[in-house]
Amino acid sequence: IMSKITRDPRLDFLFNAILTLQDVDECYEFFEDLCTVSELQEMSRRLVAARMLMNNHIYSDIAEKTGLSTATISRVNKCYEYGAGGYRTVLHRLYGGKEKKADKKD
Repeated sequence: IMSKITRDPRLDFLFNAILTLQDVDECYEFFEDLCTVSELQEMSRRLVAARMLMNNHIYSDIAEKTGLSTATISRVNKCYEYGAGGYRTVLHRLYGGKEKKADKKD
């Protein structure tokens, strides 16, 4: 069973701050100040892995394209399949619930 993030006023503050961002440029500015480059790259690789899992890619392909370990891919898959639904919500909103072919940068 996946552990849930406990609601916290500081997390609410963070998430509400993120919801104020109006475009990709503002996201770059905010997240450059908030996160390290490696943290952002790791989060983006996990989201790409979730998209590839949605498109039924196998772990070895995902590992090759993203640089993630199979253990991390397994965790992303567990969250995608049985988690809170965050990956599915975002991917559905990005792609309308349709499969999205991997970009060349995957």
